[in-house]
Amino acid sequence: MNSNDWIAAYNEEALLADGFEEALIGICERAGQDPIAVYDRAKCLNILISRDGMSKEEAQEYFEYNIVGSDMGENTPGFITFIS
Repeated sequence: MNSNDWIAAYNEEALLADGFEEALIGICERAGQDPIAVYDRAKCLNILISRDGMSKEEAQEYFEYNIVGSDMGENTPGFITFIS
């Protein structure tokens, strides 16, 4: 089962972040709301750096504005920053 099918089993309306499949880590279940797809923020930044040739600063700015800043409604994916 691919990740799209796996997420759809929890929420058919869940939105995915295109181009960040390798950073998908699971779903987030929230009280009173449908589950959403969840991504590892650090992996997303690494994808922007390695795939798109961005500097760390460029990747962070792009990520914050274009990825995290893209509110697409209640099924918008989440991005996790792990405690180190």
